[in-house]
Amino acid sequence: MQIITLNLNGIRAAAKKGFFTWLAAQSAEIVCVQELKAQLADFSSEMRSPGPYHGYFHCATQKGYSGVGIYCRSQPDKVIEGIGIPEIDKEGRFLQVDFGNLSIISIYLPSGSSGEHRQASKFFFMEKFAPILRVLMASGRQMILCGDWNIAHKEIDLKNWRSNQKNSGFLPEERSWLSDVFDDIGFVDVFRLLNCEPDQYTWWSNRGQAWAKNVGWRIDYQIATPLIAQKARHASIYKAERFSDHAPLMIDYDLTL
Repeated sequence: MQIITLNLNGIRAAAKKGFFTWLAAQSAEIVCVQELKAQLADFSSEMRSPGPYHGYFHCATQKGYSGVGIYCRSQPDKVIEGIGIPEIDKEGRFLQVDFGNLSIISIYLPSGSSGEHRQASKFFFMEKFAPILRVLMASGRQMILCGDWNIAHKEIDLKNWRSNQKNSGFLPEERSWLSDVFDDIGFVDVFRLLNCEPDQYTWWSNRGQAWAKNVGWRIDYQIATPLIAQKARHASIYKAERFSDHAPLMIDYDLTL
């Protein structure tokens, strides 16, 4: 079973760049997307349910902002929108689909790069989400959280780590929080389970020649419960085409729904 996650940086913009044409040629069972930047009324029929996929979405109340979605070949048993905290849920950052004892979550953590107020929103999300992650882990369900966490975990996960230690996305508090997700709560960074090589990035700034020079950040993850993580067989970052300022993270699991 292949799972893909991608921050679209606008579903309509990604569509114009060929995302849905590319998706039609993929064999993924589940595709998680983030930063829709659209309301359901803005979606074409292709965006709602491309080809064999059923689409589920949690859009932000603010137009042209945030939002997450999941495309599934099989209809899930249950769909959960949001985490029950209005300040977070109005931004459309959490969507969960359940298949038996397996949950797939599309998640989009706030970016703090646009100013102190957004960094405060990011810290608020982190504070409120950590206890939820503990509950999810304690539930006994198997799960994979896919999405843009807006945090590069370690020095290997961004090119210019020395000059970014005081910047959002690589702050000590953010990295420590993500370490707790792995080391204390017990989730697993699936990509790093399979690939420990440097220069593996999923996002590149539009400034300068970041993409051409591969000056990037690894901020998109598939984070799983240990049992599911051990079933991961192959991971790749698709860079042959560009649909966004992020690249699709693709992981194959020895699983069936």
